[in-house]
Amino acid sequence: MAPYCVLAARLRHALNSGIRRYHVAPVLCQRAKVAMSHFEPNEHINYEKLEKNINIVRKRLDRPLTLSEKIVYGHLDDPAKQEIERGKTYLRLRPDRVAMQDATAQMAMLQFISSGLPKVAVPSTIHCDHLIEAQSGGEKDLRRAKDINQEVYNFLATAGAKYGVGFWKPGSGIIHQIILENYSYPGVMLIGTDSHTPNGGGLGGICIGVGGADAVDVMAGIPWELKCPKVIGVKLTGKLSGWSSPKDVILKVAGILTVKGGTGAIIEYHGPGVDSISCTGMATICNMGAEIGATTSIFPYNARMKKYLSKTGRADIAALADEFQQHLVPDSGCQYDQVIEINLSELKPHINGPFTPDLAHPVSDIGAVAEKEGWPVDIRVGLIGSCTNSSYEDMGRSAAVAKQALAHGLKCKSKFTITPGSEQIRATIERDGYAQILRDVGGLVLANACGPCIGQWDRKDIKKGEKNTIVTSYNRNFTGRNDANPETHAFVTSPEIVTALSIAGTLKFNPETDYLTGADGKKFKLEAPDADELPKLEFDPGQDTYQYPPKDGSGQHVDVSPTSQRLQLLEPFDKWDGKDLEDMLILIKVKGKCTTDHISAAGPWLKFRGHLDNISNNLLIGAINIENGKANSVRNALTQEFGPVPDTARYYKKMGVKWAVIGDENYGEGSSREHAALEPRHLGGRVIITKSFARIHETNLKKQGLLPLTFADPADYNKIHPVDKLSIVGLADFAPGKPLKCIIKHPNGSQETIMLNHTFNESQIEWFQAGSALNRMKELQQKSS
Repeated sequence: MAPYCVLAARLRHALNSGIRRYHVAPVLCQRAKVAMSHFEPNEHINYEKLEKNINIVRKRLDRPLTLSEKIVYGHLDDPAKQEIERGKTYLRLRPDRVAMQDATAQMAMLQFISSGLPKVAVPSTIHCDHLIEAQSGGEKDLRRAKDINQEVYNFLATAGAKYGVGFWKPGSGIIHQIILENYSYPGVMLIGTDSHTPNGGGLGGICIGVGGADAVDVMAGIPWELKCPKVIGVKLTGKLSGWSSPKDVILKVAGILTVKGGTGAIIEYHGPGVDSISCTGMATICNMGAEIGATTSIFPYNARMKKYLSKTGRADIAALADEFQQHLVPDSGCQYDQVIEINLSELKPHINGPFTPDLAHPVSDIGAVAEKEGWPVDIRVGLIGSCTNSSYEDMGRSAAVAKQALAHGLKCKSKFTITPGSEQIRATIERDGYAQILRDVGGLVLANACGPCIGQWDRKDIKKGEKNTIVTSYNRNFTGRNDANPETHAFVTSPEIVTALSIAGTLKFNPETDYLTGADGKKFKLEAPDADELPKLEFDPGQDTYQYPPKDGSGQHVDVSPTSQRLQLLEPFDKWDGKDLEDMLILIKVKGKCTTDHISAAGPWLKFRGHLDNISNNLLIGAINIENGKANSVRNALTQEFGPVPDTARYYKKMGVKWAVIGDENYGEGSSREHAALEPRHLGGRVIITKSFARIHETNLKKQGLLPLTFADPADYNKIHPVDKLSIVGLADFAPGKPLKCIIKHPNGSQETIMLNHTFNESQIEWFQAGSALNRMKELQQKSS
């Protein structure tokens, strides 16, 4: 039987097309029960509650609402009483679901186990995508990963079974592609333990990247706190065509806003140009919103989303969304905090980099810029796929470029790799011939996983320290991120541009104007690629890789060996002693960019994501010490010897000495990995003082009982020297909005005082006082019982 909302839609259409018009009672749709996902048939979409909350808030605010506000405020715990002011107040929210990738899920599940709760309170899933290293190809790499990571996969599978969490096995695909195919829907609020969770905004959801401790709050049924976001509107006009792609939209926006321009804001796309972008193209744009620091990004519900929902077996959700569409688009006349306008008809293909994703260049200019800057113009490797660009349409457009080269007897001059985003994408591009075309042009199809995008790449074609260039369709290109080589100049662009550049082998090639020489000696120009948005046939689901949690997992045993080098049960952090933090040493004063990759490197360190003590050996090894301009070399203030950052931190901890870190702008940008907060806390750190923080990292630090503070005057960064001692005073009167004093003690005996700001609210101050948010949760549980 068709869902009630489908029947209502048909009835309304029939009546409206006749002479007489009748009202169809809303109760007809309200009776419909549509599952959020076919994997959870008993968990239903609740648009009625969303509608009720929106109406309460709209009446209170007495103004039109943006789409972002509708969905965020529609998930308020108490919409009638919640204080709401963009950029200032903290909202208490009730997300619909949680998603975790395997590298972050380990720590998230270890924290959930520590909470003592028997089962998750909301639908939750684990996705095994981060621990598969790219070496020789998909099948071999997957078999190797299953063998090497057996202990971790077993832990995640059994923990999922015990606590009611769905488990996507290794080989299933990348978390964000799986979410788009199965879990995101218009109006959903989903939090994920990965910074690129906003990918789900391509289906009209508010999907936000968080640390594991935030995920534990939601899984525990506790309201989740988020500073009320500002809303940046990006108005799209015109229409994409030729070589321009959805990736170029976000590359252009990144160039405008920079890596911190979206901090504290949701990027909301709107305007007539939206309808020229496919659903998966919208997801690409939202995905890379993480590179500008945005809380998340979102598109309004439209026909392209409806088409994608139907093609992925969710026509019932599309029909329900049609009925509630007024709540899934912005109100007319709504106000944005900032508006950017982009004419898609004038947008040119872009390529961003190297070393930062906001250094934007038109593809037509990059060759000349590279020569001027001394960047290598010969491309060693081109890599397509990743959570950002691995859709059916992406693969089709790349195959369309490759097919033209093959027709003229050419293959890629550069090495070329392809990463399918999911098992469903892999199976479908194999069936439809795209994968073979990409192999024929010289490509190697890797496993359905993150792979080189996150540093899981056993690269053999260069030596570490060798200067070289790669081009990718990924999202990040920080120093050493893809291959651990600081001299690799990585550029991000669309999959079709990567393919064209890999065929030409040089950054100096502009596919819009330049010619290639075929095997017959004749010159030809590549035509702009054209490919189907979705497969003509149904998607091929491929192998079944999902493990349902049992109805009752209470008897399931979760094994963590006390001698394991991969997993370690957590011990509670120490509680604040009620005193000021006096005479702290400075572990490191960081110079310049310091991402979470610098604070807690990925790549080979991923294997220790479930073992806090072992992974703490990578603490800040990528950060540049302002004292000597080197990475992983700091002065031990007690011995005056220079040594690795983690070793120095461990020495201070052994001697009972508290320490601080001094950082620059946008400290902690990049990945959501909470290990970048857990590690300094574990090794005795107490305070991180910076010019500014990235949103997720600041929250992660608070959750683990650290003090993230910012200079009231950014110029005070220059007053602190690595040899100074610091005291944070006034903690007995620690209160929201009240600055703290920092006394700087110089080696010559002189002192000076500076002011430090913070963004703690009352509950976050309680996290600090209890030692961590998890400690505070346990305290509240004990009181309630």
